[in-house]
Amino acid sequence: MNKIMIIAEAGVNHNGSLEIARKLVDAACAAGADAVKFQTFCAELLALPDAKKADYQSRNTGKNNSQYEMLKELELSRSDFTFLYQYCAYRRIQFLSSPFDEESMEYLDHLGMEVIKIPSGEITDYSYLKKAAELKKPVILSTGMSTPKEIRDALNLLDAGGQDITLLHCSSIYPTPMEDVNLNAMVTLRDTFHRKTGYSDHTAGIEVAVAAAALGACVIEKHMTLDKTMPGPDHKMSLEPDEFKQMADSVRNIEKAMGSGIKAPAQEELKNRDQVRKFLVAAKEIKRGEPYTMENLCARRCSLGISPMELPRILGKPAGRDYRKDEIIRE
Repeated sequence: MNKIMIIAEAGVNHNGSLEIARKLVDAACAAGADAVKFQTFCAELLALPDAKKADYQSRNTGKNNSQYEMLKELELSRSDFTFLYQYCAYRRIQFLSSPFDEESMEYLDHLGMEVIKIPSGEITDYSYLKKAAELKKPVILSTGMSTPKEIRDALNLLDAGGQDITLLHCSSIYPTPMEDVNLNAMVTLRDTFHRKTGYSDHTAGIEVAVAAAALGACVIEKHMTLDKTMPGPDHKMSLEPDEFKQMADSVRNIEKAMGSGIKAPAQEELKNRDQVRKFLVAAKEIKRGEPYTMENLCARRCSLGISPMELPRILGKPAGRDYRKDEIIRE
């Protein structure tokens, strides 16, 4: 089983501050993430000035400003991302950032980002997907809000670049109620599109991400924040560093527990087998030459002897020597 890639989704939880973004990189490292992911965008290329915010964005920011104004407050500069890319290299954690426009995608490509992470909202942007295909890099594609046809259309465009594509099941509800998770859809994606699949988790806890690991996710993405009480659209449904570490540790334990799938005794089991299995002993005194019967034999835990499964072979045969009651049968 390949190692599950755990992505700490820092997103815009830096609130436009490079220093908070740097601390999120440190927190992702300490929590055991394989990658830390931000969001790269130009507000002017993403939303019109009067575009309304989603309900959860209005609720969590506590502001009546437009989506465009919110995005402007959450932007990081190109130089900020250059610093974060270099800082991630220094901290030995993979840098990722979801581009939300083609210019941002080109910038991240020139920066050296190895994997293109496509957010759910861009899965129907034709020119954006064409640009991603042209870069011929591995792609992680989130599928929130999508129908199977929309996913297939996006894959047809991306496949033109011959990329290695991983599909992430997710629900674009922040936070996602348990009844809307539909985690089995991750398996459906794998079986339908014959791609590697993973899960981008927007629930409030950690159990669904751990369950995704047990269902075979090869990527698990989860939002991280330094403090859930900070103002901003995503903090409340994110995990704080200690919670993220608990999730990552649990996922790693599930990886170990899944094993090879081959049914065979573990080495530690073999040490216990002879002590907990039963072997044939004399149920009462048996004289030499007396035939073995169901009445004079029984099975008990003891040191090594004849397995009770051998009963049909020895029933009716004469005992080769005398046996006391409870003595192990040795022939």
